[in-house]
Amino acid sequence: MDLITPELRILLLANGRSARDNPNFDPWPLFKWFNPCGAATWLITELDPVNEDLAYGLCDLGLGTPEIGVVSMRELYAIRLMGGALGIERDLHWRADKSLSAYARLARAAGRIVS
Repeated sequence: MDLITPELRILLLANGRSARDNPNFDPWPLFKWFNPCGAATWLITELDPVNEDLAYGLCDLGLGTPEIGVVSMRELYAIRLMGGALGIERDLHWRADKSLSAYARLARAAGRIVS
């Protein structure tokens, strides 16, 4: 499965440009990535328009300290699980119901992303 479809890439880049131009930009995440064998989860809002390898959002590696930041798509694509049979996946059924900052507040209080 593609972590990002061409349609999502367009939306992510548009959000990246908006974030660059507006320091108060607080979009809703466009999708959720997750580790199907562990607790890592990412709620992604944008791609860096200058370096499309860098995705931005709420990152939770399952260690109790979720944070807003940047993740390398190249590194996520390289993760292989279960002897190479699985990788990071995009949750096709997840839909955001609040802004990134709202998810971050809840995640910091809970020590994990609460969706």
